Amino acid sequence: MTVYRILFLETHPMWIYGLPKGFEKLGHKVKTCTPSKKAEQLIKQFKPTLIMAMGWTPANSTPSKQRLIAKLVRMSRAPFVYWSTEDPGYTEVFSLPLIRRTKPDFVFTIHGPTVQKFRKKSLQVAHLDFGSDPATHRRLKSVKKYKGEAALVANAYPQLYVQKPGHYRFNSLRKLVNPLLKTGVKVDLYGRYWGNMKKIFDAKVPKSSIHGYLPYKEAIKVYNSVNFVIGPQNAEDRLTQRTYEILASGGLLITDDTPEVRKWFRPGRDLLVSSSEKETKKLILKYSKNAKLREKIRANAVKAAARHTYQKRAAYVIKTLRNHGII
Repeated sequence: MTVYRILFLETHPMWIYGLPKGFEKLGHKVKTCTPSKKAEQLIKQFKPTLIMAMGWTPANSTPSKQRLIAKLVRMSRAPFVYWSTEDPGYTEVFSLPLIRRTKPDFVFTIHGPTVQKFRKKSLQVAHLDFGSDPATHRRLKSVKKYKGEAALVANAYPQLYVQKPGHYRFNSLRKLVNPLLKTGVKVDLYGRYWGNMKKIFDAKVPKSSIHGYLPYKEAIKVYNSVNFVIGPQNAEDRLTQRTYEILASGGLLITDDTPEVRKWFRPGRDLLVSSSEKETKKLILKYSKNAKLREKIRANAVKAAARHTYQKRAAYVIKTLRNHGII
């Protein structure tokens, strides 16, 4: 087996516990760092055979940082791959400008239909979905301070709400959260800006339910400490990163009934799906009374997520890049 030296220009916990771990498990050598002067030294010492960047993060968020990435890649002479995770919502405003500045040798996107869009721009591209890392996203003992009936771990995006109150994400949130609040079920909200978003729901959210930003690994403890994990989707044609992470952690996920959810997971067996507030209410009433049934679904969730590990994603990346003559 060829062992690659892969450098990720990224250090955010949301990303380094994902795909980099997958490559490590395959036996490749992996380093992570932010684009900086230190990165120049690391490149000279590590001599990467592949450089990757991903997402929209503090490491690549500005034109100057993107130009620095381009400079580092040229210096290394290694192939450069970008994993575009903000498609299709921010393809025009973020993904394509970054691609123009950094000139990747290959692009992966989380959004299937965006593959064709990128191909029309003469980019070498393939689809790559999110996944989970079993060493990070796993069953844990419940933690007393996070115990509760239901929890949502996500940022609120109040600016997007002002611009697009009818966005799929907000309809999803209303569908999944309103029935719980209306029936008096406490929903703990973890993430930024929920204090600015109380009007999105039909019932009042108590101040005690709003907890603010949660460090990445703490979220896994929440998934293991509540009866229901609310997981809104952003669209019908793709899955959120947290979908995979919640399932791998053994959380009982309640999410939207979409074709993409049904494509990969089995409702009622691996997770719960709802297409209306009425349906959400029925599901909560049914499963809140049956701990045995909840536990069965949680165990199935872990098994279902095992088909989507970052080790499998990394193997697919290597195979795809080889097929295209990139590595």
